[in-house]
Amino acid sequence: MADSYNDKSWIAELESALKEESSISNGEENGFISDELRAEIWKSCLGVHSRSTYFDEIFDLPEQNVLRQDCQQFVAKLGNAEEDKLSVLSDLESLLTYHRKSVSIPYTTGNGWVELLLPLIALKLPRAETYLLFEAVVSKYIPRGVAFYHLFRLLLLYHEPALCSFLDTKRITPELYASSWFQSLFAASCSLPVITLVWDLYFQQSDPFFLLFLALVIVINSREQILSLKDKPKQYIVEALSGLPSALQESDVHDLCSLAQYYSCRTPGSFRQDLERCLFDDEDCPEATRAITQALCLPVNVSELVDNIVSPQELTSADGLRFFLVDCRPADQYNAGHVSTAFHLDCNLMLQAGDVYKTAVQGLLSAQQQALDAGSSAGGEHLVFMGSGLLDQDQYTHMVVASFLRDSARYVSILNGGYHALHDYYGDSIDFSLADHDNIACQVCIENNANSENTSLQSAGGNANGVQSPSRDIFGKIGAVVKSKSVEVKEKLLEYIVNPSGGDVERHVKPSDKIGKRYRNMAPVFSIDDEHEPQDVGWNVAEEDDSQFEVVSLSSWRDRNDIIETFECKELKMNGETYESELLVSKSHVYVLRHTGKSDSAKVIVRKPLSAIVRITRKKKYPQLITFKYGSPQGDGVNITDMDRFVIPKANDATNVISQQIFNLLKRDGDSEDGTGSQ
Repeated sequence: MADSYNDKSWIAELESALKEESSISNGEENGFISDELRAEIWKSCLGVHSRSTYFDEIFDLPEQNVLRQDCQQFVAKLGNAEEDKLSVLSDLESLLTYHRKSVSIPYTTGNGWVELLLPLIALKLPRAETYLLFEAVVSKYIPRGVAFYHLFRLLLLYHEPALCSFLDTKRITPELYASSWFQSLFAASCSLPVITLVWDLYFQQSDPFFLLFLALVIVINSREQILSLKDKPKQYIVEALSGLPSALQESDVHDLCSLAQYYSCRTPGSFRQDLERCLFDDEDCPEATRAITQALCLPVNVSELVDNIVSPQELTSADGLRFFLVDCRPADQYNAGHVSTAFHLDCNLMLQAGDVYKTAVQGLLSAQQQALDAGSSAGGEHLVFMGSGLLDQDQYTHMVVASFLRDSARYVSILNGGYHALHDYYGDSIDFSLADHDNIACQVCIENNANSENTSLQSAGGNANGVQSPSRDIFGKIGAVVKSKSVEVKEKLLEYIVNPSGGDVERHVKPSDKIGKRYRNMAPVFSIDDEHEPQDVGWNVAEEDDSQFEVVSLSSWRDRNDIIETFECKELKMNGETYESELLVSKSHVYVLRHTGKSDSAKVIVRKPLSAIVRITRKKKYPQLITFKYGSPQGDGVNITDMDRFVIPKANDATNVISQQIFNLLKRDGDSEDGTGSQ
């Protein structure tokens, strides 16, 4: 009985220690685990249970020499006695060899395994128990894949956009400086006493994402030091960032973890449910991974938004996370249904009326501050931008968000799925959940009704009479026009180029539309169309390397003899960034020169032959927004391979000039093919 009582007493003591020491934010410096209890508490936190493990001591890995050499180099840096070093070296190589064989993942130098194992060996447990702890740490807390680094950048952008922008400008990604942090849980960068205390608190949190916020605090606390390196080479900055955790002392650990918890509580948590399985459970979630790697800013799910805005102010204000919803849809969509506490900022104003847009933004910031001061349920520091949920319309929402990020606005996020997702979330209760919801005017309701009608028609055998739509008939006509060489028909082609719609329904041209075979040595089929869909080709959103662009004299290029016309424009990137530029047209090429901010200096961003232009599209609502699409023939159609988008104040004049030059090019090619060019 006495033995049984002692066993129960031991368990009770351990549970008591876990409860008493699990709080980071209690302000007590002695809230760490004692040396006597550390091993058992770590095992309890990590869910480690004893099991037999057989180490065959056969060291026959293909990379065994690399692993042994890394272990030797690492142990040589330790201040232990020679006898202790031999013991540590033996355990390191044996455990890592066993792990390598168990997981079938090749060992590589710098993957964090050696550093991760050392604090566990320091517990002086039996080898089998040490391995079980190591296995648990790797499986529960070491992130998989590059999405983790993208997520860290989004968190930095959310809390310190100016610092994130600085690192982006230097092309310094988290993979370059934080890889060893995340792969070793900071063991590669911190001293053993420091990392032991960090892990004490980290394992008790039982939150794999807490690692992100530890790293976030380390970077943000070094903000001024990092920004002061603006004139240093990139590699120098990367090395300085990588070494930041090495400055941590034991006395810093409690404050580090308290601040990490502070930032964690003040960050939207949607990414946790979206990414935990694919980042820590080896589950393949390509959609979630792709979404986070391509995200403009931190995403928020509808469920988190609704829970936040409907919760009483006192429940969310304690954590400091209260959303201020910004509805960026056009006015007609907003008036057909919206969240009652949302601020309406029509994103269309950004292109239609810049001054009005700036006034609206000032109104937004003023309304937000007033709501915060008044303690209103609509008030919150954390901005959530909501678009329609349709890609072509949400381009402008993204432009609005990008403008806030450029201004270094903190706490900027975007609603996943936009209004469509919100509408779907409320379902049948939509009329009670949204203000002024109008089933007749609501865009989602209209689409849902149309889909229901189409389904009914298809099931009844509708649309099976083979009647061709007016829009397809247009492109059939264009195909016929292209096949003729007469001057008269070429004039008709030009008429279609400038005004393809006529009296028919306007529609965006797709590569799948069959527009007739083009002539040998003739420029690709060319048209100006109204753009209804976002794009025919994936727009390259990767960061540009400015060094690849030629720097030229702006005035010299304007005065070139071959330049026919010059137009002021703004270059638009997919991420919402804009650049003041000029569009130059010659008889054979179109050029775009981006202003550098220096007098008479520009970079040649676009240098395309006119023969490469296969589409020029425009937005119906914004005729100044022009997209140039480039490609080549492919069978009976064209293959679009690249595109550029601009806001051109004199869009009609610009497209007319380009149209005329392409017409002239068609004519010259036709005359040359007929043999008239040599006479």
